[in-house]
Amino acid sequence: MRYLPHTNEDVAEMLQVVGAANLDDLFSSIPENCRFKGELNLPSDMTEWALTDHMATLADRMACSPEYRVFVGAGSYRHYIPASVPYLLSRSEFSTAYTPYQPEISQGTLQAIFEYQTLTARLLGMEVANASMYDGASALAEALLMAIRIERGKKTGIALSTLIHPHYRQVVRTYFEPTGYKIVELPCLPDGSTDLSAVDEIENLAAIALQSPNFFGCIEKIKAASDKAHALNALSVVCFTEPMAYGLFKNPGSQGADIVCGEGQSLGIPQSFGGPGLGMFASLNKYVRNMPGRLVGKTTDRDGKRGFVLTLATREQHIRRERATSNICSNQGLCATMSTMYMASVGGTGMRELARLNRDKAEYLKSELKKAGFRIPFERPGFNEFVVEFPKGFESTYQKLVGKKIVAGIPIECHYPELTDHYLLCATETHSKADMDTLVKEVTS
Repeated sequence: MRYLPHTNEDVAEMLQVVGAANLDDLFSSIPENCRFKGELNLPSDMTEWALTDHMATLADRMACSPEYRVFVGAGSYRHYIPASVPYLLSRSEFSTAYTPYQPEISQGTLQAIFEYQTLTARLLGMEVANASMYDGASALAEALLMAIRIERGKKTGIALSTLIHPHYRQVVRTYFEPTGYKIVELPCLPDGSTDLSAVDEIENLAAIALQSPNFFGCIEKIKAASDKAHALNALSVVCFTEPMAYGLFKNPGSQGADIVCGEGQSLGIPQSFGGPGLGMFASLNKYVRNMPGRLVGKTTDRDGKRGFVLTLATREQHIRRERATSNICSNQGLCATMSTMYMASVGGTGMRELARLNRDKAEYLKSELKKAGFRIPFERPGFNEFVVEFPKGFESTYQKLVGKKIVAGIPIECHYPELTDHYLLCATETHSKADMDTLVKEVTS
């Protein structure tokens, strides 16, 4: 739907209805020094077709697939989306961003969420999943607050791997700053996994949080971290940016994780320049009453017919404020529905095949770059991302490649200052062998 602004007559009519003489009256509750009085620096008005051309010109500045060969993942991945997903999503029964606030009669919406929860729990190997959250970063922050709640506030320390996506850690710090809870960041070992040796010294440890595959693309030792957490009477929290990896590798639930969360964009949601995302969230059933968000369950009515109901919603809208676990809203239902359609379309076998393709293609690109003389600093098994050290001054080559419509990963020095000239590269099923061979040829020429 196109955006159609109100006419002056519309505005005058609305002001009359609310009893305001003009727009300044409408905003009179905003302090005077907080109101912008000048002229906005905007271009002059355009016709709709001129504006469409202008927006297309702006969009052309972006280096994106399929025009560009983009080897960037870092939390947002380009995957093939089966035609069944956009087709089903275009049907009016599903095309809504609405999420249910009441145990109501919208059975289609409730069943879609129930199916999403079921598929999510199976993929992550957990007992219960909620109706989704905003994105992976907010899901991790909520998971750590949930760990604090489970310990009834008696434990206030969180061990957070530095190999969790830097933006996720930033969101966690924002959530935790006013709380007084202590966050200890765990360093990286030379093989690209998290160093857990400092965990024993953290007082009042509530949880250990890892990401697998981590930001360097390496598979973490989740079982060892979970055992360590449980030995210290703490919880194991595992997050992810690439859930497709669990089509090939053991999922967190089978390795002792208590809470699992992360970004579900890979599952049928276009990258869309960074959003919207899908926060997937699951835990063991014994912790369900501390889970944020909402949960849909299946039941039968008095005639014995199957039905779906909003089973658990621990927001202050539904229960007393002091007992609310979080006031976070569910993700837009459309993204959860999209991922449900994707998981159902691909199925378990398809997920395994796709995961294997991702792993194999990344390993091919990694080995070709290694043969070409570039250093791979972290040799742990990975999925579809890995870190490469290019020669000093690679930045100029990088920019030349962008001019040739190739984006050779992203530099990670801004997040890890010690890793100068290190780049994070990604290959998924959408990258052909010719794409990867061209990249290797160009960086060596």
